[in-house]
Amino acid sequence: MSRRDVKSQGAAWSAHPLWSCGFRPFFVLTAASAVGFLGVWLLILGGAGPSGWAPPGGVLAWHAHELVFGFGLAAAAGFLLTAIPEFTGAAPIPARPLAGLATLWLAGRVAYALGQWLPPVAAVVLAAAPNLLFTALLLGYLTPALWRDPRRAHLGFAWTLGGLLLAQAGFFAALIAGGDGLAWIHGAIDLTMILILLAGSRVSMSVLNGYIEAGRPGAPPPSDEYLARPPRRYLAVFAIGLCGVAQAGLGGGPVAGWTALAACAAVLNVLNDWHVGRPLFTRWALMLYACFWFIALGYGAMGLAWLLDLGSASAGRHLLTAGAMGLSVFTIMSLAGRIHSGLWLDRRPWLLASAGALGIAALARAAAGLPALAPWYGTLILASGAVWAGAYAAYLWHAWPVLTGPRADGRAGCAEPAGKAPSPFSGPESGC
Repeated sequence: MSRRDVKSQGAAWSAHPLWSCGFRPFFVLTAASAVGFLGVWLLILGGAGPSGWAPPGGVLAWHAHELVFGFGLAAAAGFLLTAIPEFTGAAPIPARPLAGLATLWLAGRVAYALGQWLPPVAAVVLAAAPNLLFTALLLGYLTPALWRDPRRAHLGFAWTLGGLLLAQAGFFAALIAGGDGLAWIHGAIDLTMILILLAGSRVSMSVLNGYIEAGRPGAPPPSDEYLARPPRRYLAVFAIGLCGVAQAGLGGGPVAGWTALAACAAVLNVLNDWHVGRPLFTRWALMLYACFWFIALGYGAMGLAWLLDLGSASAGRHLLTAGAMGLSVFTIMSLAGRIHSGLWLDRRPWLLASAGALGIAALARAAAGLPALAPWYGTLILASGAVWAGAYAAYLWHAWPVLTGPRADGRAGCAEPAGKAPSPFSGPESGC
């Protein structure tokens, strides 16, 4: 094959629609990882997992890490690589660096899973290298655009992503030292909740004020304007951070419990911004609204567990991960994955059914820890996990042709759809 042929093939590959916008490959990876990670985890819990498989730190550490730094960070990468250029006016990420980041993310998943065949320290180093490099490169790519923005209004994303990088490094360092890596995962969950607050507030302003349910982002809202008020949001971020510090230093107990309840109250206070009347009662607004409720309920459950010495705070953490993170990722992917692929929003029944399934699965997983439901503990965990993964399988099925196919409106990159938006009173959208 001649050098010209190689260049021609490379140009054709980089021109594939999958690499035309930052969210496309990472939303595919997010949905696929939700199905894959939960599928393997459910097989392990059911006693049918890979025989003798022992990744670094054990299967519980692998499960927790891949949920936060595999699934969660892939979703964050897709959102940030699309949103930051839009927020700051920076150039979008080119195809080749985007493909490199996606490949590095995949390498991190494979390296962690294959680590059991190496000596313990070498296994952790193998797993850590691509994972930390991915997070560092993502942070390095986004930070200059955030810093050059004259207002620097979005630097919170860089600080939070930097915190996640440090938490991930702490996790792997703890595994090397033979310590408790899960403590670092708990801190990463708190940082993820902060990231949801930052991203959710910005997306929510577009949802409510743009009346997205009517189909057109940017249109005037039909009633009072929604504002994500900074003082309330900053207080919630501070309270969640304080709770994370208390967990790291005390591991639980009354002080950590009170900080968790403070975080719960602060997030409930943020919910007051949403109460703007009729625009709240649309599917997209309610889906995002429910994400904030899951954050509040998660910290409330953790606080009560520590204050009343009820044992593990696992129920609260699963409200944060399976509930807040699972539903917010699904909602934002359903919004941005359509709009920035040149399509108006999908209003078919599957989407609401899947969002509801995610919420029910999170509540069922949290309820599995209640003493009254102890006889159904295993059944609830397996059922909730299967429903949660099934919702993402539905997303992947419906979104695959959208995320991997060309735009049908003649526009390029991440631009919003061309043409007139559908009427808010029209039926479900056709096509993908």
